[in-house]
Amino acid sequence: MTPMRLTAVTALLALGVAACSGTTKSSVTSAPAPAPASSSAAKADPNAPIKQGLKLAFLPKAINNPYETIVDNAGIEAAKEYQGEAKEVGPSDASASSQISYINTLTQQGHDAILIAANDANAVCGPLQQARAKGIKIVAYDSDAAPECRDLFINQASSEEVGRSQVKLLAGMIGNKGDIAILSATANATNQNTWIKFMKDELGKPEYKDMKLVKVAYGDDDDQKSFTQTQGLMQAYPNLKGIISPTTVGISAAARYISGSKYKGKVVLTGLGTPNQMRQFVKDKTVAKFALWNPKDLGYLASYAAAALVSGQITGAEGETFKAGKLGERTIGKQGEVILGPPFTFDAANIDQFDY
Repeated sequence: MTPMRLTAVTALLALGVAACSGTTKSSVTSAPAPAPASSSAAKADPNAPIKQGLKLAFLPKAINNPYETIVDNAGIEAAKEYQGEAKEVGPSDASASSQISYINTLTQQGHDAILIAANDANAVCGPLQQARAKGIKIVAYDSDAAPECRDLFINQASSEEVGRSQVKLLAGMIGNKGDIAILSATANATNQNTWIKFMKDELGKPEYKDMKLVKVAYGDDDDQKSFTQTQGLMQAYPNLKGIISPTTVGISAAARYISGSKYKGKVVLTGLGTPNQMRQFVKDKTVAKFALWNPKDLGYLASYAAAALVSGQITGAEGETFKAGKLGERTIGKQGEVILGPPFTFDAANIDQFDY
């Protein structure tokens, strides 16, 4: 992709996804005092330089999730721009408690910041509070932790916009009529549940009176389970007209099942996926349209936000701003949220212009 094209893509999407050394902090206490979401006593210095040699760790929902690998690798590369070091660690499954032992280990290792895509907003809260009590900054990305347990949340897009836009996208392809289902990740995933809440709210509008949500299924961000869940939806609901799968693992597994079944061309599938993951299914006409943001930009933004936080440029308070490298200046919103930008729709006409 040419530099000019990359610039255009970044702008468009912005409108629309090792070493453990360093300063060692003392070991974790058993019951630290709760820490606030941002330190109101601390004072931001927007002109402070980014500290040299920062140690960051990315903790995804699952280490083998292709989407989160893209996000984390981009964040790791971004750290090199400000002479920091970052790594990715995490569980192989996306269960609610699977991230806890990793948080504890990273706390003991004394990282400057832990960046986490939470599998369960509340399950990770206690360990994150322990980390914060030791002076470690916590940046949630992709899927939020409870606000009182982190300093910032780097959100790929407005949760409301993601949820409503998914319904609008599917409705446009089925003529606002028919039974539909949602294939989600885990039942406790913060981002998924928030998006689904707005999907249901959108479906309550008069223009969708002929659309009926018959089932919310959970594939647990596991490829084979998502494949099986898709098969089960087809068998249980013979009049199904469409599926929304707002998870990159789910949409690709669902597409793989539909592409080799009698339902191809009869059941419309959309959701959130990466271009490289979904290209074959767009080209074979299994999927007409799906959406996402640039996951590389998400990881890049999270990395710079963590660096700004650790360096004292920001505290996490609403209205503060920081510079995120090539992505420019960003502003912190309510409850420490920083939004990358609205989702972008991919289809046969544009999918070959993207490579991630």
